[in-house]
Amino acid sequence: MPEVRPCTTTRRDPLTFSLVGPAGEHWVLYRLYRLGLLAALSPPGVPEVDILILDAHHRVAASIQVKTRTIGADQGWHMQPKHESMEDRDLFYALVDLEPEYPATCIVPSAVVAAVLRSNQREWLSRPGIRGQAHNDSKVRRLRPKYGDLAPGFEDGWLEPYRDGWDAIRAKISEEV
Repeated sequence: MPEVRPCTTTRRDPLTFSLVGPAGEHWVLYRLYRLGLLAALSPPGVPEVDILILDAHHRVAASIQVKTRTIGADQGWHMQPKHESMEDRDLFYALVDLEPEYPATCIVPSAVVAAVLRSNQREWLSRPGIRGQAHNDSKVRRLRPKYGDLAPGFEDGWLEPYRDGWDAIRAKISEEV
């Protein structure tokens, strides 16, 4: 039997790395099923949606993009510039943290994620780098629970109201019926 290693290791082999995303997606599906919601993984290759949630009439009422993390000093999730403009009232992010013994999940509306990322990126670009040079824009974004003063309007703890926020999805499904 292969050795079982905790997910907090700083070095991951390719197989372990490739399983993090699907583990988060299946965790979110499990939680949705426990709430009695009908949900399914979207087809492979769909760029902005990982999970589709159906209402009582079997119509897509909400969608989720799952972001899963296991390691990292800033306890954040990898994002891209496109996430700064993804604002759809039917789209939520499920931010899954596999580091604790029991996975922690935050359910955040896409408009909030976009606002946080824009605020952080704007602030980071406005500040000089280590040697006083201007920062160059990049394709990397980090959604973090703590920014210090690097995301005006999103002080440390901004993510806490969304922890286990499954009711936001239930409310969205209810308004569709």
